[in-house]
Amino acid sequence: MDEEHFARTQTAAIGRRTTFDEAAIQQPSRRSTTNGTTPVTRATSRSSQRSNPLQLLRALTIPNHKVADPPSLMHGIKAIIMGSWLNVLLVFIPVSWAMYLALPRTQQNQTLTFVFAFLAIIPLAKLLAFATDELSMRVGQTLAGLMNATLGNAVELIVAIIALVHCEISVVQSSLVGSILSNLLLVLGMCFFAGGTRFSEQGFGVSVTQLNSSLLTISVIAVLLPAAFHFVGDSTIADPKETSDILSLSHGVAIILLFIYGCFLVFQLFSHKDMYNDEHGDIVASTKYKPRPKKEKKEGSEKKSIFGWPKASSTAVAANGDPATATATTSSDSSHSETAQGDVEANDTEGPHAEEEVEQPQMSVPLTVGLLVVVTVLVAVTAEFLVDSIDGVTKSGAISKEFVGLILLPIVGNAAEHVTAVTVSVKDKLTLSLGVAVGSSIQIALFVIPFIVTLGWIIGKPMSLLFDPFESVVLFLSVIVVNYTVQDGKSNWLEGMVLMCLYVIVAVVFWYYPGVQELSSGLTC
Repeated sequence: MDEEHFARTQTAAIGRRTTFDEAAIQQPSRRSTTNGTTPVTRATSRSSQRSNPLQLLRALTIPNHKVADPPSLMHGIKAIIMGSWLNVLLVFIPVSWAMYLALPRTQQNQTLTFVFAFLAIIPLAKLLAFATDELSMRVGQTLAGLMNATLGNAVELIVAIIALVHCEISVVQSSLVGSILSNLLLVLGMCFFAGGTRFSEQGFGVSVTQLNSSLLTISVIAVLLPAAFHFVGDSTIADPKETSDILSLSHGVAIILLFIYGCFLVFQLFSHKDMYNDEHGDIVASTKYKPRPKKEKKEGSEKKSIFGWPKASSTAVAANGDPATATATTSSDSSHSETAQGDVEANDTEGPHAEEEVEQPQMSVPLTVGLLVVVTVLVAVTAEFLVDSIDGVTKSGAISKEFVGLILLPIVGNAAEHVTAVTVSVKDKLTLSLGVAVGSSIQIALFVIPFIVTLGWIIGKPMSLLFDPFESVVLFLSVIVVNYTVQDGKSNWLEGMVLMCLYVIVAVVFWYYPGVQELSSGLTC
């Protein structure tokens, strides 16, 4: 027994020593930790910090959902042709080209060319939005929203550049202001109204919306200041000097607005990208309409069967002769069955969401890029004919250039955005709808307008921020109305109706508005 006890003691001691030696090997000394391990850790942390921008860029290109394999080429071509009924209007592309190139330049022919080119750009804008959605499917949500806003404004940018080259300054300014009004009032109003038909109240991110409202207010102030400068200094500054000063301040303000837009991109894509996700806690939850209460039956009424005999009532007498017990038993059984049915429905609902959603693309990436290039070229050529035929439409005086630029041209450019934003809002994705509508307005105000001003400065065109004062005031009031509408983070169908009616009021007013010619007298080509 003593030998066995001694052997066990030695074995335990050897085991403790072995464990201690292994721990000593795993735990380095204080000197080695101080001199060797810590610098390596610091170097690793520094390298990870240096790779943070690359990691952020890579994270932007990772889609939120798994994307399936791209389809074949024939399937992609079929998806392009059969994607929308608006593709029927593509027949007006060769018609408008033929009328512009073959027919003489009379007022009637120019009016027909304008109408056909107007109709031809609508399906092109839809195809542009379709290709943009296909590319957005393969990137993250924040970058997808930026791509939708950028390529969604491609039509307005192309039309504005062509009109600037033709020195149609009033058309350029009116179309840009009208695009902002169309997005803020018409598109956003349609989103609120369409979503309000299915939801009592829809919620969205309050912080992001207020930030967007602030950016829009800054851009509108930048447009109002040159007009205020003109009216205050008109009597004290000579006309040539005032024209030069307005152009100079417009160029300086345009550069500042471009800098603000660059900061906004950094804020949206890098530093605060979580604010633009649907999972952010700032988003107010949507509420559906309450179901209508069922009509209560009269106490004395009894259901009768086909043969006229009364059916068994829910207050049937139980086995013990107590009707109350029978009633309680019946109600408990019905509530138990309803609970079980609700659990089954909940499990059915949670089942698809528990699995990872797989998005099926309609086109491959090369076909999508090719479609973007082809549609952009077609839009540029058709917009060239559209802008060149505006004089024939407005020469009779029945319609003004301000109405063409403020109402008609934005409807062409925003047709695809209308469909996309409304479709998404019905699916209770109002944050994405706001990203399309308000984000597009911010991009026009902070990027497209200063870019056009800078481009006019480069090519020698007198494009300034001195917009029509009446248009600027209408834009400022519209931004204020939208700010009051979205400040609570919730929307309903009545707010959408108010915004749409306000846009109709603006359209009626500008139908009769003749425009101010004195402002552009010194800013002509």
